[in-house]
Amino acid sequence: MEQLAPRDQKKVFVCLVLYITALIASNTLGIKTMPFLFGTHLSVSVFYFPFVFLMTDIIGEVYGKKLARQFVFAGFFAVLSFMVFNIISMLMPWSVASMWAHDAYNTLYSVSIRISIASVLAFAIGEYQDVLAFFFFKARQGSKYFWLRSNLSNIWSQLFDTVIFTVVAFAGIYSNHKLILMIIPWWIYKVLMGVAYTPLSYLGIKLLRDNDTSKTTA
Repeated sequence: MEQLAPRDQKKVFVCLVLYITALIASNTLGIKTMPFLFGTHLSVSVFYFPFVFLMTDIIGEVYGKKLARQFVFAGFFAVLSFMVFNIISMLMPWSVASMWAHDAYNTLYSVSIRISIASVLAFAIGEYQDVLAFFFFKARQGSKYFWLRSNLSNIWSQLFDTVIFTVVAFAGIYSNHKLILMIIPWWIYKVLMGVAYTPLSYLGIKLLRDNDTSKTTA
């Protein structure tokens, strides 16, 4: 970021904050599932996790692969740090004053540790695949059709992310049948959410580029 203009540094910083927030929220709030169609289930994280992948696409489109990879590294470090802090918190002794929260806290955050581990693996592989696929398609399309390469890379990367995360986080907790009923709708729904968020991607690109018509994306 030190090579960017001061104004660009502020914009990238805001993007990074949104990126990390969406990622950490997915690890903590995503424990909750909600009923979906035909007896399937969705994590509430489907509403904000697409921002993680879209943000790397936006940053990569405007500033290049190097900065997009730095976002991935920052996200990986943030999730890993959160997992370590979570483990430390679980190991610390309880005071009498807070024992009322003991059972709920231990249940919630012991699951959160497992979800964090699942998230680290899924995130590292899924996000790497997203950046790789995005620039693979960009090398063949040029600067046009951002919406197409963004969604194609999202389809591919979300498949990796969903399968790895679901299996690591919930294997042994839910039956294999239920895992499949979670993976398929989660993947499809996250892909559809990515498509729905595409206009926001174009808005983000526009804001980052300061309406520079020489860099307009088709």
